[in-house]
Amino acid sequence: MAAPSGTMRAVQYDRYGGGAQGLKHVEVPIPSPKKGEVLIRMEATSINVADLRFQNGIARPFLPRRFPFISGFDLAGEVVELGAGVSNFKPGDKVIAINFPNGGGLAEYAVASASRTVARPPEVSAVDGVCVPIAAVTALLALQRAGVNLDPAHASTTTRKNVLVTAASGAVGHFVVQLARMGGHNVTATCGARNLGLVRSLGADEALDYKTPEGAKLRSPSGREYDAVVHCATGFPWSVFRPVLAAKGTVVDITPGFVAGVTAILQMLTFSKKRLVLLLAMPKKEDMELLLGMLKQERLKTVIDSRHPLGSAHEGWAKSMSGHATGKVVIEIGAARPE
Repeated sequence: MAAPSGTMRAVQYDRYGGGAQGLKHVEVPIPSPKKGEVLIRMEATSINVADLRFQNGIARPFLPRRFPFISGFDLAGEVVELGAGVSNFKPGDKVIAINFPNGGGLAEYAVASASRTVARPPEVSAVDGVCVPIAAVTALLALQRAGVNLDPAHASTTTRKNVLVTAASGAVGHFVVQLARMGGHNVTATCGARNLGLVRSLGADEALDYKTPEGAKLRSPSGREYDAVVHCATGFPWSVFRPVLAAKGTVVDITPGFVAGVTAILQMLTFSKKRLVLLLAMPKKEDMELLLGMLKQERLKTVIDSRHPLGSAHEGWAKSMSGHATGKVVIEIGAARPE
């Protein structure tokens, strides 16, 4: 397979802010893989909260490292070229990769470190697989951080926990529900009224409309106290969590802000038994392989809100920004043009 050359279509932004209107369709040179990297002909990428927060300047002035910036941290496609020192892949391999914080997924070609690239099983589509690196891995790591055992072989009445998932029909939340249920735990989920049936079908045995009084207070219909909370939503202060937690309950915040950071530090300093912890973790290769295996075995499913071609990436971006996507928003790139 000849190494591609020339230019490619891409979607980028050249300043902080601007939302979907700030995205620009451009022709840029096809990147070349450096030592330890692979060049991927892109089939799909997915949009994550990180994409939107970077554009809004959450890591200003450090990230993005330079403008213009091509977003898209989740990569799915076909290896077309190897950088020096890469021996565990070959051209033609179908792969899933993460390229954080450098992005590049909103383009016909992207590079990724071979150490953060895994083979995609043929039973898993590019659209389903590309939702693994950030969203599904975040769900896995959040549950582990909360002390939730995910091995069903060791599930018992003594290890079973009461788990709460906020924004349970969202990009990360719908994976959390499934993984917690797979581990044999009791799952309470909050979401909008239209998605109550969905989260129940994914494994939640209690589902709350977050707009109702009980949902706003996160109160379990059966009176459960939560051992673990994976907080995927925004807008809930610690004072809402404290009354519904078990004596040693843990809340893992996957998108923490300044107030959450201060709260977590104060609890550490005061040795609080009820804790808010922040999830700051980088996906590992073995985590991606584990979750892709679950997709292959149909033990885990990806809920796709919508699929958009690269030429309509702004529509997918706007849908993600709305905060009302059910599951994941995917941008399909498809085959690149013939050389």
